[in-house]
Amino acid sequence: MRACAPGRVGNFRERERERFKRRGWSRGRQEMDVTTYLLRIGYNGPTVPSLDTLRALHRCHLLSVPFESLSIHSGEKITLNPPEVYDKIVRRHRGGFCFENNSLFYWLLKELGYQAVILSAHVKNVFTKRYGPPCDHMVLLVDLSGQQWLCDVGFGNSFRTPLFLEPRTEQTQENGFFRLWPDDNMWVLERFQETAELQGTARAWSSLYKFTLAEQKLADFNSMCDYHQTSPSSLFFCKAFCSLHLPLGMRTYMGLRLITTTYTGTTTCQKDTRELKKEEIPSILREMFGIVLTGKLEPKDEDIIPPPPIY
Repeated sequence: MRACAPGRVGNFRERERERFKRRGWSRGRQEMDVTTYLLRIGYNGPTVPSLDTLRALHRCHLLSVPFESLSIHSGEKITLNPPEVYDKIVRRHRGGFCFENNSLFYWLLKELGYQAVILSAHVKNVFTKRYGPPCDHMVLLVDLSGQQWLCDVGFGNSFRTPLFLEPRTEQTQENGFFRLWPDDNMWVLERFQETAELQGTARAWSSLYKFTLAEQKLADFNSMCDYHQTSPSSLFFCKAFCSLHLPLGMRTYMGLRLITTTYTGTTTCQKDTRELKKEEIPSILREMFGIVLTGKLEPKDEDIIPPPPIY
């Protein structure tokens, strides 16, 4: 990855200040410090919109910013106010759930000049096997020279670089095979799942979520943001967790467990689980995820209550 040319980001910031002035916005809380965001995710390449840059930004975010529900279990209220999300993830070195990670990444892409939109997705819950309601999950769609790319930096162990929006095309990534296909007015994201019983046989595909191509506003997700903080049918409410992509795997804290996943192939992995004592958790979060909480964490890990059939 090339280092930034001297002054490149600085010149960009000058142009952005002028744009904010034309909009009538004040400097400060309404303005993103792009340089600090890029430092947070360890990105030091070019910022001119391109597919290579988009891929690098996407991957850097996933390798640097945890996917986590810790606020819900340590007395913090999650809001989707962009400056507050920026402060939490960039300045306080925290992570967040999908609405936080993807809305922040969307803001970055717009600041850099990408044609990006926010979309609504319905997640297929791995525990209940049911799809969630509209705006259950947030994803992004980026248009580059007439080609559309799905971005998602807020879904745990999913694709690491953007997926080309093309029907039924296998797209290989370092952590698995993915494909997209249209279904009525929705698109479905699937991942190839391999188990010991399936090795050497035909591939088995599993749905992760489905989404529409209708553009959404950030405010459209406020209701589901509250839902995921309070509903016993939500993964985030039922389980205190924090996960982070590693170059060769994943690291996940959940409840009183630390799970280390090591990739042994494109679709195979080895998982090691360590049981934790409650007093170990702060040091685990600090040393392995770079997170220091200001409130007392309740290491919750309860079963999810299946939502009503309408979901």
